[in-house]
Amino acid sequence: MEKSSGGKKARAAIAAVLLSALAGAASGQYPARPVRFIVPSAAGGGTDIIARAISLKLSESLGAQFVVENRPGAGQMIGIELAAKAPADGYTILMAASTLAINPIMYKAVPYDPIRDFAPITQAATLPNVVVVHPSLPVKSVAELIAYAKAHPGQLNFASAGIGTSPQMSIELLKSMAGIDMVHIPYKGTAPGVVDVLAGQVLVMAPNVLTALPHIKSGKLRALAVTSARRSAALPDVPTVAEAGLPGYDSTQWYGVLAPAGTQREIVARLHGAIARALRDEEVGKRLAADGAEPVGNSPEEFAAFIKSETEKWAKVAQAAGIKPE
Repeated sequence: MEKSSGGKKARAAIAAVLLSALAGAASGQYPARPVRFIVPSAAGGGTDIIARAISLKLSESLGAQFVVENRPGAGQMIGIELAAKAPADGYTILMAASTLAINPIMYKAVPYDPIRDFAPITQAATLPNVVVVHPSLPVKSVAELIAYAKAHPGQLNFASAGIGTSPQMSIELLKSMAGIDMVHIPYKGTAPGVVDVLAGQVLVMAPNVLTALPHIKSGKLRALAVTSARRSAALPDVPTVAEAGLPGYDSTQWYGVLAPAGTQREIVARLHGAIARALRDEEVGKRLAADGAEPVGNSPEEFAAFIKSETEKWAKVAQAAGIKPE
């Protein structure tokens, strides 16, 4: 009987330890196992670079591995849908870009809702675009570009990285606010668009600062204005579009971290705190600055409001531009 009693006590003790561990994993001891960090684009791009810089710091500070998983395709919708439909347990998070809010405006069949299907954690970074022209175009400011476009309606063309991308929408916003008409020439990515602008085949574009900077410095492209609300540290002498004559203009590529809707507030708060600390890290700051990006680290509530405002803003721009969902 003593052996039986001792065995029961041992089993009860083991069960208590297991229950305690499970309770801890579900509460304050999160994360208790590796976290999948989905990047809905290919390795090497801005979304991937920022996710990897943050994931290293998260692994260090939270004591569990954050594994970056690239799931590109379909305008980032494959990876975004995967994250949206993942269990809301904190073990799948998403590094999204501006396309999260723009896709539902540009496509009819979007397998997620940017507001309903996610619990925003924080906006991680912003990356301004820069309005550039081929030197053969006789304009040296946004005001002169607007005047030229008004004098030559429908004759100026502009390149983008594809339909619905930030470079296109930055110019569409400029067109809408300035009341001008330019023809959109979409490319399969930023690089081929820049190549044709360098060759003078297309005359206007708004690529990100990182891509445009070497060509601006070499004089092969003329920078007119950055698209962000504030000047870029990479181009401190180049005015913003708002400064150059369109007050209220603001169009940046942005990156943010989200979890599936329904994720516990405590988990979201823990992730937010760790990511905000990572974004303040000197090493991470240098990595972002090397790519022309600036850290943000706002609250989940602020990020949620920002996503909503982005969705509404780009819907109005698309309507003004006559863009219909494909």
